Formats: sequence, structure tokens, C-alpha cells
Amino acid sequence: MSPLEIFLHIAVTLLAPPLLLGVINKTKAAFAGRVGPPLLQGYYDLARLARKAMVFSTTTTWVFRAGPLVALLSAFGAALLLPFGARGAVFSFAGDMILFAYLFGLGRFFTVAAALDTGSAFEGMGGAREATWSCLAEPALFLGLMVLVRLTGSASLGTMLGSSLSLHWSQMGASLVMIVASLVVVVLVENSRIPFDDPNTHLELTMVHEVMVLDHSGPLFGAVLYGASIKLFVLGAVVVRLLLPMNTAHAWLDWLIFGGGMLGLAVGIGVVESVMARLRLRQVPSLLVGACLLSAFGIVLLAR
Repeated sequence: MSPLEIFLHIAVTLLAPPLLLGVINKTKAAFAGRVGPPLLQGYYDLARLARKAMVFSTTTTWVFRAGPLVALLSAFGAALLLPFGARGAVFSFAGDMILFAYLFGLGRFFTVAAALDTGSAFEGMGGAREATWSCLAEPALFLGLMVLVRLTGSASLGTMLGSSLSLHWSQMGASLVMIVASLVVVVLVENSRIPFDDPNTHLELTMVHEVMVLDHSGPLFGAVLYGASIKLFVLGAVVVRLLLPMNTAHAWLDWLIFGGGMLGLAVGIGVVESVMARLRLRQVPSLLVGACLLSAFGIVLLAR
């Protein structure tokens, strides 16, 4: 990638994610017959939190302060391994898909550790649920990536999600449809969206991700929200690159296609959250196991 393309990749990673949340909220508001918050509300919230003071419990240690920052940096690092527009990723090497998955694992570990560091059993409950869902979501992600490895013959995300992927849709479309469906489930559960979690809930016994960050305030809470939006953007980009492989002759057109696909994904998430209710906790593992089976069936179809 040229320096200009690297700059564009980083700029999109840093600037675009809060906009996705605005599109989701606008879509949900339209379904409810409301005007809803402005599209740029996510940016306003981050600016407001950056000006606020932080309050720390006397029981917390450096782990509590490190949690939001590690989650933010890990999500940004994962974005550098993923191709967005016409060219490849900023960093690309064989096996980078494993680093991609476990960068999110690192951020999740520190988020849960920061929740436990408060000494609150309530936040510990949310951390336990988060860890449980992730244990069931990771196999679906890795099995889906293994299908792409089998199709493209490469273990690098830059090649797996490159323009050559468009050639495989005509030959192995059924397998790729299963992978896309499985990864959509992974996107929803990893970002604590409906039907797995409700980001707007205030019912204490139903919260998962939100309960883990109740004690964060000011810029640290802003880092939590910003890191979560980047995580949504990056995992959503995997789905978009699968559905819309970029193989046009014009780099600017590839970026437009990618941007349109991301906005379409945000609208889709908003529609899902408008027409579905949150699942009961005992039903969530069944849906995640179903996502794993979809990815596994995708591998079976390739072995025909």
C-alpha cells in the first residue's frame, strides 16, 4: 500500500465507526416513528466525555484503568490487519487471521478483568456472561475463516478477503452464504447487540456488556464507547468484504462500494434490533452453536 492508502485506511478506521452507531439509531428511530438522535450523536458523546472528570473507586487498581485502553488499541490493531478498500491491509502476513481474532480476545480479557477489579459481584456476573458468549462465538469465527483459507489457499486476511473471492461465489456460493450468516451472528454477539444483548437496557439482571463498564466515567468511558464502535466497524467489514469483493479497476469506486456496504450493514443491524426482541439467556447458547454448525457445514460443502 502507498502512504496515501495507508493514511486513508487509518483515517477511515478512526473517523467512521461512530457514524455506524448513528445510522443504527436512526434506523431504529424510523421504525419506531421517532426522529431519533442526530447521525453525529456518537461524536458529540465522545467530545462530551472527553471534557468530564474521572471517578475511581478506592478498590480498583491499574487493571481498571488499562481495560478500556487495551480494548481500544486492540480493536485498532485488528483494523490494520483487514483490507477495506481496493488494496490489501496495512499489515499482512501468513497467519494474521489468528492475531486478528486474538486481538479482540485480548481486549475482551482486559474488559472482563477491569470489571472484576471493581470487586462488584454485579459486574462479575456481566463478565462471566461475556466470557461465555465469546467461548461459543470464537469457534464460529475460526471455522468461517478456515473456509476462506480452503478457498483462497492463503492464511492472510489480505488475500482471503481480496478481489479473488468474487470468483468463488459462482462455484462455492452455498458455502459462502453459510459463512456470511455465521459471521453476522458473530458480529451481533461480539458487539452486544440484539438479540444477544440490548445496548440501551437499564434492567440490571439482563445487561451483559453494559454492566461491565458501569464504573467507568469521563475519558475512560469514552474510550470504552470508541473501542466498541471500532470493534463493530472492523467485524462488520469482514462481512462486507465477503459479500462485496472489491475488484473494480478504480480504487475510489472500491472505497465507495465498501462505504455503501458498511452503511447497509448498519441499517440491517438497526432493522434486526427493531423487529426482534432480546433472547432469554438460556436461548443464546443454542443460537451460537447454530452459528458454529453453519460454519462447519460450509467446510463440509467444500469437501465434496
